Amino acid sequence: MAEALFFLCGALIVVNLASILIAASRLSPNGARAASASDTPPVSIVIPVRGIETFTAETLHRAFQLDWPRYELIFCVADHADPIIARVEAMMDTYPGVPARVLVGDDRISANPKLNNCVKGWRAARWEWVVLADSNVLMPPDYVQHLMTARRRNTGLVCSTPLGTRPGSFWAEVECAFLNTHQARWQYAGEAVGFGFAQGKSMLWHKPLLDANGGIEALGADIAEDAAATKLVNRLGLHVHLVAAPFEQPLGGRSLREVWMRQSRWARLRRVTFPLFFAPEILLGTLPALTLALAAATVSDKNHVLIGMFVMAAIYLPELALALAKNWHVSPLSLPAMLARDIVMPLVWMRSWVGGVVEWRGNTMTIGTRMSELEGPDTAAAQQPN
Repeated sequence: MAEALFFLCGALIVVNLASILIAASRLSPNGARAASASDTPPVSIVIPVRGIETFTAETLHRAFQLDWPRYELIFCVADHADPIIARVEAMMDTYPGVPARVLVGDDRISANPKLNNCVKGWRAARWEWVVLADSNVLMPPDYVQHLMTARRRNTGLVCSTPLGTRPGSFWAEVECAFLNTHQARWQYAGEAVGFGFAQGKSMLWHKPLLDANGGIEALGADIAEDAAATKLVNRLGLHVHLVAAPFEQPLGGRSLREVWMRQSRWARLRRVTFPLFFAPEILLGTLPALTLALAAATVSDKNHVLIGMFVMAAIYLPELALALAKNWHVSPLSLPAMLARDIVMPLVWMRSWVGGVVEWRGNTMTIGTRMSELEGPDTAAAQQPN
């Protein structure tokens, strides 16, 4: 019995280490490779915005400072009274040399208001290459270059995971631990072995490809546009590929409740859209391996403290090494944040199997236990970036 428990524990540790090594080989801590002069087509960047956020001024500045020969910015707003309109227009005055427009209106093509907000921008885009970008993405100067150079012959869509930065509280550190060395790491590892999943933070589309297969309306087939995008690309026999290094999402402060609500919402979306991939998530993190190791120590009368410390070191040290190697956020709170994350993760996983209402920045959204039950009684919140 003890041998079997130790074997299962070791298998979980090996899988965890393998994911880190695969992700490390796929990720680059440096910028994107230089694009050739013939590989710099003009790009339309569609940004759905709603309300003023903590880092709005900086994210707007960055969008107007991209190092790409020709690009346009299309800001989409659902409400004529939204104060973000004045902020965007002021930024347009500051950077008159960058083609930019603000489009206002609410097109109801799906149950996903973020997608509804993007429709007018997609239709107004001048160029064949279109980026759908969340408003809280902190774009580097080589933002478009990263997206463009990630393309391969079998690419249907290029995306980026969010990289949590600038945490302003302990629970924001926990959010970093979720976003970076957990979610981004597993997503890059999955993409490297052929299981690429789209993420709605930044999506580079070849417009003719999507238009020929249902247009942007096709992304309303699932409650999450990135899930619909993944399924559409896979049906075409193509792949979702990720940029060489993820783009920043500055976090600021976070509370336990905010982290819980965000993670439980994302977990439910993964559960209803990709249940077979979501189910094994209960085995991730430290707790499953630690539980097996301590059970084996009990059966074999081994030292629980030493075995527990070994398991935690075997999981957390490589994770911290990955963050350091890729220049991701690391602080004295990173290890306690990883511990807190791994305590929250199984609770989030269990909660995801129960349908019901989740809150999103003061609004509510119903995610049922089956795809047929998905609905949004007040889905205006979905216009907010993740």
